[in-house]
Amino acid sequence: MTTAPPTASRGQRRRAFGSLSALLAAHAISQTGNVITTFAIPFYVLGLGGSGVEVGIAAFFSTVPIVVGGALGGVVVDRVGHRRAAIVADVISGATVLAVPLLALTVGLPFWALLVLVFAGGLLDTPGQTARRVMLPRLTERAGIPLERSVGLLDGSERLARLIGATLAGLLVALMGPIAALFVNAATFAVSALLTRAFVAAAPVEPAAEANALAAPSGYWRDLAAGLRFVVRDPLMRLIVALVLITNLMDAARSSSLLPLYANDRLGGAAALGLLVAVMGGCALLGNIAFGFVAHRVGRRVTLAVCFALAGGPASAAFALDAPLPVLVAATALGGLAAGAVNPILGAVQLERVPEHMRGRVFGLVNAGAWAGVPFGALLGGVAADTIGLSWAFGIIAVVYTLVTLTPLLGGSWRQMERHPSPRVSSRAPRPSARE
Repeated sequence: MTTAPPTASRGQRRRAFGSLSALLAAHAISQTGNVITTFAIPFYVLGLGGSGVEVGIAAFFSTVPIVVGGALGGVVVDRVGHRRAAIVADVISGATVLAVPLLALTVGLPFWALLVLVFAGGLLDTPGQTARRVMLPRLTERAGIPLERSVGLLDGSERLARLIGATLAGLLVALMGPIAALFVNAATFAVSALLTRAFVAAAPVEPAAEANALAAPSGYWRDLAAGLRFVVRDPLMRLIVALVLITNLMDAARSSSLLPLYANDRLGGAAALGLLVAVMGGCALLGNIAFGFVAHRVGRRVTLAVCFALAGGPASAAFALDAPLPVLVAATALGGLAAGAVNPILGAVQLERVPEHMRGRVFGLVNAGAWAGVPFGALLGGVAADTIGLSWAFGIIAVVYTLVTLTPLLGGSWRQMERHPSPRVSSRAPRPSARE
C-alpha cells in the first residue's frame, strides 16, 4: 500500500494530486486521439477509392510501430527523462497526424506517403504511453494514494478514451469526413502535451537513482541490452510477458476475427457486435474504478488468476455454446468487470519491481513482447473460423484461456508478485539475479 512520505505536507500532497490528475487527463486525451486515427485512416483510404487490401496494409503500418516503438523507444525515455519524453512524443505524433490532412488538401498525398506518415505517427505512441506510466510511482507516493489505484485510474482512462474516441470519431467521420477527424486528432495531441508541460511537475531525481543511472552502461544498444537482460533474468517478468502474450493473441483472435464473423453469421449484423463491444468497454471501465478502491486490500496472485480467467473464459464458452444474445451480453459484462482488475495488478507489480532508471526500456520491451502476438492472433482467428468453425474456435479459446490464466495459482515465481513488507513504493527495487 502506498502512503504519502511522512515529511510531505498537505500542500505537497495536494500539488502531487494535481499533477497526477493532469497526467491522467493528458493520457486520456492522447489515447482518444489514437482511437480517432484508427477510425479516420481506413475511411480516408476508402474515400480515395482504396481496396480492402489497401485498408489492411494501412492498418498493418499503424500497428507495427506499437511493437517497434515499444522495443526501441524505452531507452530514449530513460535517457531524456519521462516528463520530457511524454511531451515530445505527443508533439511529434501530433505533427505527423497533422501532416496527413494538410498534404491531402494541398499538394496531394499518395498512398505510400500516407503509409510513411501513419508509421511515423504511431512510432512514438508507445514510448509516450510508457513515459506517462513510469511517472506514476513518484506522483502516487507523494499524493498518498495506493499504487494499484493510480494504475487502475490510468488503465481506466485508456478504456474511457476508447469509448469516447470511438463515438467522437464515428460522428466526425460521418458528419465532416476523415480529414476533419484528423485535424481534431492532431489537436488532442497538442492539448495532451500542453497539459503535461503546464501541470505535471517534474519529479526530482533521487541520489540513489541518479547514481544507478550514471553507473549504467553508456550507449543506446548497451542500455537496450541491459533492459532485455533484466526481463530475461527476472523469472516473474518472464511469466508476465508470456501470459499477456498468449492472452493478447487469443483476445485479438476473438475481437478482430471471430466476433465480427459471429455477429454477421448468427446475431444479425454489426448492431449486436456494437452492443457487445460497448458492454465490454463500459463494464471494464466500471471494473477499473471499483477495483481501484479495494486493490490494495486483496491478495494479488489469487485475484489476478481468478479475474483474468473470468475476463475471457465464460464469454468465450457462451459463444461456443451458441447462447442467446442476453446470455452473451451477461457473459461479456462479467468479463469486462473482471478485466478491470488485471492491468492495475500487473502494472503495480512491474512498477514496484523495475528500478526507476530502467523503467522506460524494460516497460517498452515488455509492451513489445505483449503486443507481438496481436497481428498473428487476428490471422489465426480467421483461419480457425474457416477451418474448424466458429463454435470450435471459441471453445478452444475458452479452455486454453482459462487454463493459462489460472497458472498463477500454481505458485512458484508467481508468489513474488505479492506486496513488499515496506508500506512505501520503492523506486529502487533490487535487481533480480539469474539465480532467482
